[in-house]
Amino acid sequence: MECPTQLSESTTQTLKHTSSSNVQSTPEIEKKYVHRVYDAIAPHFSATRFAKWPKVASFLSSLNSGSLVLDAGCGNGKYLGLVPSCYFIGCDISAPLINICADGGHEVVVADAVNLPYRSCFGDAAISIAVLHHLSTEERRKRAVCELVRAVKKGGLVLITVWAKEQEDKSLLNKWTPLSEKYVEEWIGPISSCVRSPVSLRLQRIPEMEENALGDSPKDSKVISGSKLQETPSPSCEEGSNLEMESESGAIGQNQKEYFVPWHLPYHRAEVSGAPATALANGLARKDDKKGAVVYNRYYHVFSEGELERLMSDLSNAVIVDQFYDKSNWCIVLQKTL
Repeated sequence: MECPTQLSESTTQTLKHTSSSNVQSTPEIEKKYVHRVYDAIAPHFSATRFAKWPKVASFLSSLNSGSLVLDAGCGNGKYLGLVPSCYFIGCDISAPLINICADGGHEVVVADAVNLPYRSCFGDAAISIAVLHHLSTEERRKRAVCELVRAVKKGGLVLITVWAKEQEDKSLLNKWTPLSEKYVEEWIGPISSCVRSPVSLRLQRIPEMEENALGDSPKDSKVISGSKLQETPSPSCEEGSNLEMESESGAIGQNQKEYFVPWHLPYHRAEVSGAPATALANGLARKDDKKGAVVYNRYYHVFSEGELERLMSDLSNAVIVDQFYDKSNWCIVLQKTL
């Protein structure tokens, strides 16, 4: 498919907080609950992100010596330079995280995943680790995939991982804060064309819990190899499949995919001084005196089984060569064909 440059008409009409209909214009929900949050928590986040996922390390180790690897959404740069025989260039939307990478001697630049600063056919391979789930519309997620494919050479490989709705620890979904339907439509756009049931929806308070630590402890992975994929049926629009929010019993609707996931920034962290006052005032964070932390909300769109490959279904210049489930993440490897 050609890389989309415009949001669909229906989505554009409901993106009330964007200044442009262009898919490269960042929705406010991402600015507030992704960009500003990671800028605020960067040093603490970096201190907790040091373990390398075996699957990512294996992918990088399989590349030819001398390969140029583009890490889009490199975070604190834990994968940059992992394989000494390859060259790495990283980018991330968070300037504080990029500064951490630069201090480590890595070649990095501040950039958006939907508008990579690389010429076409530049790299030999690319990785996007835990990035796409922070993009709030399907059009932006598709654009990010297109950018990854565009930036690598013919025959180049692209590894993409996203948080899965099908969490190994199923209790996590009940602890995250589901975004209410009204909130999602105001910030992101319609969830689907399905007729929705007239239930009373509201944004729930974030439970007092530790942040998800996906990817920091190895677990068994379920591999689904091969370029021919089983077709996964789309969610039904029949009555009963409507989006439902967390009920009094704690059950979450089957179609719920938009969440706030908390990050606890301890009071004793150096970056806390001064920063939380503004965050607390504008609703970006809240205090949790019991845990001695400032709690930030992070926006996530979790992917259901088959959703990531459906996102690639219209690609005309790349094919899926591998897909697997690893540590509560859906993962795909693409190869550029044109």
